[in-house]
Amino acid sequence: MKTVGIGMLGAGIVGGSLIRRLVEEHAAIEAKTGLDLELRRVAVRDLEKARSFEIDSALITADPAAVVDDPDVRLVVEVMGGLEPAGEMVLRALRAGKPVVTANKALLAERGPELFAAAEEAGVPLLFEAAVGGGIPIIRPLSETLAGEQIERVIGIVNGTTNFILSRMAEDGATYADALAEAQSLGYAEADPAADVGGGDAAAKAAILASLAFGTWAGIENVFHEGIEKISKADMKWASELGYTIKLLAIAERLDGGVSVRVYPAMLPKAHPLATIRGATNAVFIEGPSIEELLFAGPGAGGEPTATAMLGDVIDAAREILAGAEVAPRIRFSPGELVAFESVDTKWYVRLEVDDQPGVLAQVAGAFGAHDVSIKSVLQEGRGEDATLMIVTHLAPEASQREARRAIEGIENVRSVASVVRVESPDV
Repeated sequence: MKTVGIGMLGAGIVGGSLIRRLVEEHAAIEAKTGLDLELRRVAVRDLEKARSFEIDSALITADPAAVVDDPDVRLVVEVMGGLEPAGEMVLRALRAGKPVVTANKALLAERGPELFAAAEEAGVPLLFEAAVGGGIPIIRPLSETLAGEQIERVIGIVNGTTNFILSRMAEDGATYADALAEAQSLGYAEADPAADVGGGDAAAKAAILASLAFGTWAGIENVFHEGIEKISKADMKWASELGYTIKLLAIAERLDGGVSVRVYPAMLPKAHPLATIRGATNAVFIEGPSIEELLFAGPGAGGEPTATAMLGDVIDAAREILAGAEVAPRIRFSPGELVAFESVDTKWYVRLEVDDQPGVLAQVAGAFGAHDVSIKSVLQEGRGEDATLMIVTHLAPEASQREARRAIEGIENVRSVASVVRVESPDV
């Protein structure tokens, strides 16, 4: 039998796109793969809206458990989002021996070990290609193609909303507020954009990427994250003059003491491949001794690209059901150490509003030096009360940089530490 019954949990933008693909491209998928992917049940919040899909209304329910428990459903697709009831339903499906396909990065970052253990115990796959990077194929390369590579570093632009905002600020001189409003009007940002602009969405994706790249589980609670809300036009201007552009980066790297995972806006050299990624595009840059450098880029969000990635997972899971043997990739982790962000070496760009008085720069330099942070470059703009100092430091432990900042904030003629942006560049 080539027929595999599919149950959908959710029918929003992504779920709706996938439903349309399963219905409208049913014959094409069967011709290409030999699989008869038959939509059996769909759970939705809005029953009236679901009736707009060209499917039998008898298949539609408001009860997600009815989908998971349906004996005709052999494969469950979760696109509800959020932690609950999505988590309960995913576990229920896995424990019932049904493969699950999901795009729920928040759920995976929060409860990954529990869910993967349940999948392992049941002998079924839990697939999530669309959880990071939307339509970019990155999960399979990390978990399969590059499984034998000693990956050193993964850097990603994994949130389209923030990349759109920062691109508008850098290229068109827009303020953060105006760029955010435009992103919302275009549908790139939610009415409440906190998860995107605050770095939380990217942190969940960073946790997943790090876990796949290094085989050590890095839950979201271990990911330092900082958003873009404080980035200003002035920061964009000075970044450009210094030869950088600002991007919200998800960084996972192997250090001497273990694995470090972090998310923050950073100045990236204009020559770096990620510096050219603009608009709502996502990209992941991977470094390793054998592969040297790989760049994956493409649409990071949207119903159609995400549905394409999920459909690939559905096909893999369906093939495994019919084969009766392990076909789809499995995610397995081993114990490993995680490095606290405070001990990671970072470089800082610091913008200070100061009174232009003799000795101020010496006091600032002294505060950095007292905490073993050396200064790479200093620029000054303006005179008198409008004086601004732009300082770039050399590499030093994050904790030392923070201690120096606190000392600088106590200097009488320093009116404010207007901005701090970390700098990602190979030079020390």
